[in-house]
Amino acid sequence: MATRRVATVFGGSGFIGRYVVKRLAQQGYVVRVGVRDPEGAMFLRPMGGVGQIVPLFAAVTNEATVHRAIEGADIVVNLVGILAESGGATFQAIHVEGAQRIARIAAAAGVGHLVHVSAIGADPASPSRYGATKGEGERAVLAAFPRATILRPSLIFGAEDQFFNRFGAMARLLPFMPVISGDTKMQPVFVSDVADAVMAALDRGDAQGRTFELGGPRVWTFREILRFILVQTRRHRPLVEIPAGVAQMQARVLQHVPGKPLTPDQLLMLARDNVVAPGAAGLADLGITPTPVELVVPAYLARFQPGGGKRPVATLPA
Repeated sequence: MATRRVATVFGGSGFIGRYVVKRLAQQGYVVRVGVRDPEGAMFLRPMGGVGQIVPLFAAVTNEATVHRAIEGADIVVNLVGILAESGGATFQAIHVEGAQRIARIAAAAGVGHLVHVSAIGADPASPSRYGATKGEGERAVLAAFPRATILRPSLIFGAEDQFFNRFGAMARLLPFMPVISGDTKMQPVFVSDVADAVMAALDRGDAQGRTFELGGPRVWTFREILRFILVQTRRHRPLVEIPAGVAQMQARVLQHVPGKPLTPDQLLMLARDNVVAPGAAGLADLGITPTPVELVVPAYLARFQPGGGKRPVATLPA
């Protein structure tokens, strides 16, 4: 009887992870889901057959647990990342040391392919610690596992996202919509397209050792996105420009408050365009046609409309 293939997905219970785990299970893999909270990842198990999806404790900061999660795996996917530091979960520990640890152990274990999900804007010279450590992490991964595929998505949208949903909630609750760095350009990419990119990178030999930047079919300014959200939520709110200095001061004051809106580091990221670089390999090179925001986001923003959304909503012109 043929031995079943084994995939290890670090961060598999997160936003992108649940889509990747489902696809791997559909392809017949036994999927080890390396997470800090295995009980919280049990919702993934019905996506596969009995015993096919196995959540297990594997903190990327812990050598022994990473080794246990990878041992015997055919492929490894690293989706772990943080947007803000908390306690021992620092950008350095997660984005650099954790990523390097996964790549080093995967190489030593003879793993066939490693996909590392980073982010557009990953650059060791970035002024933000998030962007800088993402860039340092990419270098560390490729040094340890030169055949790894690096995927750099732009802003990711989907029903569970923390971007469109956050601003949809703000449109419902606030008398105005705050605009910070409204001219910053973004290229939102659908979470299902990102998961398909992970699968394509695993399947295609020509993806090994390459970096792909993943963006949707349209470049938006942050201000245009906010206007779109207001239309979809049927909320008539003025857009109020917040000066960068005021936003930074507020972020510094509130950076240790639970549920803080934006950290100082996130404001640095927001000030830089988040779009696919000219000439960069992207979704098309992986055989994927990107999904427009307009086809997906209105359905899950409807709950923020008055009355929960019972009537059709006009869309903005392209």
